[in-house]
Amino acid sequence: MKAFCIMLIAGAVIVSAPRTRAEPELVNGIRAVVHDSVVTLSEVLLMTLPAEEMLARQYRGQPELFQKKVSDARDESMEQLIERQLVLHDFKTTFADSEKQAFIDKEINKEIDQEVAAEIRARYGGNRMSLIQTLQADGITLERHRQQIRDRIIVSWLRQKNISSEIIVSPHRVEVYYLGHRDDFKVQEEVKLRMIALKCPGESEVARTEKLAGEVLAKLKEGATFVEMATIYSEGSQRSQGGDLGWWEPARLNKGLADTAVSLQAGQHSGVMSRSAGEDYWVCQYDNGVATFGRHYVADTVLKKENMVEERRFESAAAVTNLPPPEEFYLMLVEDKRPERFKTLTEVRGQIEKDLQAQERTRLEKQWVDRLKKKTFWRVF
Repeated sequence: MKAFCIMLIAGAVIVSAPRTRAEPELVNGIRAVVHDSVVTLSEVLLMTLPAEEMLARQYRGQPELFQKKVSDARDESMEQLIERQLVLHDFKTTFADSEKQAFIDKEINKEIDQEVAAEIRARYGGNRMSLIQTLQADGITLERHRQQIRDRIIVSWLRQKNISSEIIVSPHRVEVYYLGHRDDFKVQEEVKLRMIALKCPGESEVARTEKLAGEVLAKLKEGATFVEMATIYSEGSQRSQGGDLGWWEPARLNKGLADTAVSLQAGQHSGVMSRSAGEDYWVCQYDNGVATFGRHYVADTVLKKENMVEERRFESAAAVTNLPPPEEFYLMLVEDKRPERFKTLTEVRGQIEKDLQAQERTRLEKQWVDRLKKKTFWRVF
C-alpha cells in the first residue's frame, strides 16, 4: 500500500511538472547515482512523506510557502540518501575480500536476526506471517526488509567508528558560549499558579456551576486556603496537588489565562471566571453571580498564537445571552512571581554542553561525508 501511494505521488509530480529538460529524469525516477547505486524519486518521496504531512498541516492556506518547504524537505531527504549510499559503498570497498569480511557479515546477520525477532514479538505478537503480510501490503519482501535493516546497521556502525561519541567540551568553551549567547538564556517574568477548575457539562448546568464557584470564592474570602479549596472542589488534573500548575512564562500560557495572571499580584486570587469552548472563545468575569466583563480570543492555528479581538463590559444579564456558553468556571491564584532574569551558567551548563557536543558531532560528520564524496563518483540529476 505504501509503495502504491508513493507511485501515485511520483505520478502526480511527473504529470504536474512543467515541461523542462529535467522532465525525463522524473519519468526515469533516478535522482542521483553513487558509484553503482542509484537514489530514486520514490525513495526521496517515501522518506519525505512524514515531513510533508506535517508541513501540510502547518502551512494550510499558504500553498507557495508549503511548496517551498516541501522542496527543501525533499532536497534534505535526497542528501541523506546520497550520504547513506556513500557510506555503504565505503563499507564495501573497505572490507571487500578482507579477512574480517566473513566475521563482520556473520555479526551483522546475527544482529538482523535479533532485530527481526524483536519486531515480530513487539508488533505482531510473535506471528512471523503477520510481518510478511504487512511487508507485502507495502510492496516489500522480507529479504528487502532485512537488507534495509542491514544498511541501517552498517551506516550506524561506520558513523560510530568515524565520529567519536565521546566529544569533550571544555568548561572554558561552555563559559565563552554562555557569555556570547546570553540573550538566549533570558527568561521572561514567570508566575506560579494554582487553579480551581469547575467543569460545566452543558448550558443547563451553567447557573449551578457558577453558583458553586461563587460559594468557593466566599469561603476563600472567609479565610479558607486556596490549596484546601482546590483539593476539595477542583475538577482539574492537579486537584490532588492543591491545583498547583507550577511556574509559567505568561507567553506560554493560553492567552485568556495569561491576561488574568499578569493582572494579579503575587498572593492574590481572581474572582469567578469562565471560559467557553474551542479556539474562538470568551473569558468572562463574574460579580455576585452576574457576568460583568468579557474578553474575546481567537487562535491562529497557522501561526500558533492567540489574539484578543474584543473586550466588552456587560451592562445587564441580557448582554451575555448571545455569547457561547461556558465550558468551565475557574478561580486562579498567583502564588508567586519571578521578575525577568537571565538563567545562571549553573542552570544552563548541561544544555550548553549537549548543544556544543551536537554541533561538533555535526561538523565531524560533515568532514567525514566530504571525504567520502571526494573519493567516490556521485552525481545528482
